[in-house]
Amino acid sequence: MPRKPSNLIYGVDESPGGIALVLLGFQHISLLAIAFIFPVVVVDAIGGTPDQAGGLISMAMLATGFGTILQGINRGPVGSGYLCPLLNGPAFLSASLMAGKMGGLALIFGMTAVAGCFEAFFSRLLSRMRAVFPAEVTGTIVTMVGIEVIPIAVRKFLGVDKIHFAPDPTSICVAVITLGAMACFNVWGKGKLRLYSVLLGMFVGYGAAAATGILNMDTIRAMMEAPFFSLPAVGHYGLSFQWVLLIPFLVAALSSALKTMGDVTTCQKINDSQWKRPDMVNISGGVLACGIGNILSGMLGALGQSVSSSNIGLSIATGATSRRIAYSTGGILILLAFFPKFASIFVIMPTPIMGASLIFSVSFMILAGLQIIMSRMIDARKTFVIGISIIFGLSIEFAPDLYRNVHPWIQPVFGSSLSLATICAILLNLFFRIGIARKASLSLKPGEDTSEAIDHFMEQQGRAWGARGEVIYKATAAMSEFFEAAAENALTQQPVAMTARFDEFNLDIEMAYAGAPIELPAQRPDARDLLTDETAPLRLAGYMVRSLADGAAIETNAGQSRIHLHFNH
Repeated sequence: MPRKPSNLIYGVDESPGGIALVLLGFQHISLLAIAFIFPVVVVDAIGGTPDQAGGLISMAMLATGFGTILQGINRGPVGSGYLCPLLNGPAFLSASLMAGKMGGLALIFGMTAVAGCFEAFFSRLLSRMRAVFPAEVTGTIVTMVGIEVIPIAVRKFLGVDKIHFAPDPTSICVAVITLGAMACFNVWGKGKLRLYSVLLGMFVGYGAAAATGILNMDTIRAMMEAPFFSLPAVGHYGLSFQWVLLIPFLVAALSSALKTMGDVTTCQKINDSQWKRPDMVNISGGVLACGIGNILSGMLGALGQSVSSSNIGLSIATGATSRRIAYSTGGILILLAFFPKFASIFVIMPTPIMGASLIFSVSFMILAGLQIIMSRMIDARKTFVIGISIIFGLSIEFAPDLYRNVHPWIQPVFGSSLSLATICAILLNLFFRIGIARKASLSLKPGEDTSEAIDHFMEQQGRAWGARGEVIYKATAAMSEFFEAAAENALTQQPVAMTARFDEFNLDIEMAYAGAPIELPAQRPDARDLLTDETAPLRLAGYMVRSLADGAAIETNAGQSRIHLHFNH
């Protein structure tokens, strides 16, 4: 059973209450609204009309609402059970532009539905692929999920948009005020102030934008002219299919699935103070929900979706991760699809307020990824997996022209820093696993060798295996305790053969020697026994060995003794 971390106000299983759910839902929608730019970009690229762009935004609200609710389901095979809102992210942008130019909106929607089917199929394989996604891989993915947002976040923070092609001092002033307000409410605010820190910061930002003229009457008039009620044109453009676009959309779906894996892993960690490893069954449900969401996107007439990392960062920052917020966010989005006037409040959000909100949320996301990476011991192999993946991922941001001539079929892989870093991390992890033995042995003679050899041996193996530091520490302490007791009490004059076996879930230690067995009592010897009983110190050592392990047993046969220690990983 997950244990709620102390920094959360509302954990995943708790309900904030009716009014709070509505406010928190709008707070998350304010970040999701930033992604409404992608339907506009696609429609502009294929020569569409403003009405088509507005229709795609309405469909995006519907699809995002249903997908977010699906992701929050915690029963059955569909859904991760976490607050993981979906949005029309950049994963499908490159493939959608290709489809739009080739066959219009119908082809985009048909290929998106096919990609969703592939993503759903891929989700069924994940429970058997834990070795492919150790902490250094998932941590790198989560870190890159945050880093990938930095370019768009900084551009918006500086006020760079369709009107301003260079940093705008007025926009920067509004962004600084907005981010400062969010940070102040979050750092020094208590209870409700921290819970609604982003929403309150946005109110301050809107006030600053109005005072400086960024939010002007023309913008407000456009919002007022939007119709109050309108039925979304579900499936208006139909569906079509082209074999030549299959690979680009499958690559996009794979990128979306891997991103979802990283985001759901983050949700697992932030909702469990005793988190140890990714739950692949739970992640599989999250990817399946995302796949079904993309099938719905295609059927309804929206662009492909993926999990919003910024919203997960927001839930960390505000301390509210309740899955009921996912239901609230999804429900409000579905309603907004029928009420364009209310939806336009988010569509007209000033650029610097968007940038401040993204920077605020992404800060928490990047830190969450680094914490996952550092939850395991790091050796040279893992250093290369993490370092090379991040370097090549960032190369897309620093030198995008290098990948301009990549074949269109694999362009989605090189279309984002996250996609390239993820593929690199997976392939490098598989390559560097060559030669890693899951079993290692050490032989030491009591009285001649020291326990420092055990420290060095276990540290070296722990790094090679990527084991958790606390597990290696406990195993090392138990082995050293026995070895010192064997020397002090002359249990054996022969070498002690120590064997360590490791897999993703268990660390097992076996210590074999020729000599008398050591007792492993379940209770600590009484203090008086330590003064009067000569065997009490040995029993105390046996008690210490047993208490350090999650399971302990001893076997004896013809003068040979074997101690078995088990540690959960």
